[in-house]
Amino acid sequence: MDELSGMRVFVQVVEEGSFSAAARRINASVSSVARQVKTLEDALGAPLLTKTTRQQGLTDAGRMFFERAKAILDDLDRAKRDVSSFQSAVKGSLRVYLRTSAGDEVIVPALPEFLQRHPELEIDVTLADERVDLVTHGIDVAVWLGRLEDSGIVARKLSPSRRVVCGSPAYFRRHGVPEKPADLSRHNCLVYKANRYVGTWRFTRGEENVEVPVSGNLQSASSRVLLASALAGLGLMVGQKWMVQSALGSGRLVSVLDGYEVSPTDDDTALYAVYSRNRGLSPKVRAFVDFLVELFRERERQGGEAAQPG
Repeated sequence: MDELSGMRVFVQVVEEGSFSAAARRINASVSSVARQVKTLEDALGAPLLTKTTRQQGLTDAGRMFFERAKAILDDLDRAKRDVSSFQSAVKGSLRVYLRTSAGDEVIVPALPEFLQRHPELEIDVTLADERVDLVTHGIDVAVWLGRLEDSGIVARKLSPSRRVVCGSPAYFRRHGVPEKPADLSRHNCLVYKANRYVGTWRFTRGEENVEVPVSGNLQSASSRVLLASALAGLGLMVGQKWMVQSALGSGRLVSVLDGYEVSPTDDDTALYAVYSRNRGLSPKVRAFVDFLVELFRERERQGGEAAQPG
């Protein structure tokens, strides 16, 4: 017998005053109720009820057990209600692990708006480019760039891989504007240096495919370093559109070779929000992922055309 079920039946008998009243309340037969109480008494090794012709009284052991059982069942029911309420509300702690460039440029500045929508939520934010195991590190949502090979995760695309070649107006005034990809060999190119990335930028326009070896006086595995250097007028960079969009909109950077699609790698370089399949989609995870999708969609709408060098 399920001990909790037996406890519930026993508590119901005491509260209703008889087997028959308890049986009517829980929609069971009188014999079933009596049998469950007897099984509980046998398991405890003590009588709980004193039988009279019309009602059930409590033994001393039964009175003590009733008080304890009632408290346990009330706590259990309260816990179940709390969990149910928690699962239907966006609250608690949310651990997020964001790619640095996406976090710095797009997501972190928008977090106050998200927290205003969900005042009962707390967010623990980590910015890093390396990927880690979500379950092992207790991460609810991560934002990753590029190919996804782990079948244990669920992913939603936040932004396609749209990259632009860009530099500062001051750089173009000093060095001129490249009119075609081959012109980049005469420019100081700021090269992203990481796994699967090489010093070659690939350009596509219709049937035309061009690979241009590039070089410059600065390389880095940090896109923030490249962006800061481009803004300072050091050279040209290839950046994700969402990463450089604010700078393009303000005119601090301008884009070139816009008739081409450009990429420094053959890999998928789209941006994804990911979460563990095993941890499931809780309301707080769903709310945050939906927020990210909305955030990048709005950024795409507001992007417009990149500024052109003058």
